[in-house]
Amino acid sequence: MANHLPCGIELPQVFFDGPVDMDHIRKFATQAETLGYDSLWLQERIIGDFTMLEPVTLLAYVAAITTKLRLGTSVILLTLRNPVQLAKAYSSLDCMSGGRAVLGVGLGGGHLGSHEEVFGYSRDKRVTRFTEAIEVMKLLWTEPKASFEGQFWNFKDISMEPKPMQKPHLPLWFGGHHENALKRAVKYGNGWMGAGSSSSNAFMRESALIRRFLDEAKRDPASFGYGKRAYLAVDNDKARAEKRIRKWFDRRYKNADLGPRVSIWGSAAECTEKIQEIVRAGAQHIVFNPMFNEMEHLEVCAKEIIPHL
Repeated sequence: MANHLPCGIELPQVFFDGPVDMDHIRKFATQAETLGYDSLWLQERIIGDFTMLEPVTLLAYVAAITTKLRLGTSVILLTLRNPVQLAKAYSSLDCMSGGRAVLGVGLGGGHLGSHEEVFGYSRDKRVTRFTEAIEVMKLLWTEPKASFEGQFWNFKDISMEPKPMQKPHLPLWFGGHHENALKRAVKYGNGWMGAGSSSSNAFMRESALIRRFLDEAKRDPASFGYGKRAYLAVDNDKARAEKRIRKWFDRRYKNADLGPRVSIWGSAAECTEKIQEIVRAGAQHIVFNPMFNEMEHLEVCAKEIIPHL
């Protein structure tokens, strides 16, 4: 794949209409590597009325059947995770994959209230819990003996092995669109991934804020990556595409009206033009997220869209 921009694609993870199809996942992952994609990505939803595989477990499987693809999450719901366990899991994944893991984290949206109750967590001070978790993981990844004293975690002189293969630690990317979330991304992260459920115009505004915060922090812009998830429906029949988008968003987000507003859809040429707008806004990495006909989209993106980015 001759392209000027690193492009990833969402690995099949959600199964609305049938059982988990590991053969489909295997074929998709290996073909993505053959076609020259940069990375595979997953999301996290723990509670829901449709089948969605747990991301770290699935990435460990994919690490065993690929050799080059970077393996990312966008995003892990960090306030629902124990950071010591997550640090261990991702250190293991990074070593098992030969240094290909990327951890994307986020607070998650308002729908997570029910999740936090099930996990026994309060929404009070969730931002503090989030930032402490980041600090805990970084310490465990980089220090032979780590100590931490916070509101939620306290420990002294503990070791965790193995350390990540990537140094000083594996890349940390952040989700979110609120101004405070973007500030946290700049303070703690290596990159930021614009949500697929936000529009291209929103991405442009948020990218501008990121650049401002990098400047205010006197941080080298080259040390920070920008990405955008693109919910994608390549179909010359736009009426059919819109119908399928609305159905997918209704099942995934319980919001059919959101789909046509934030998705990229139409012919391959029309989709390319819309993605080029995102690239001009500053995106350095695109994650395609097909909503149907996943294998067909895998081929179309590689052969008809990415070469023009």
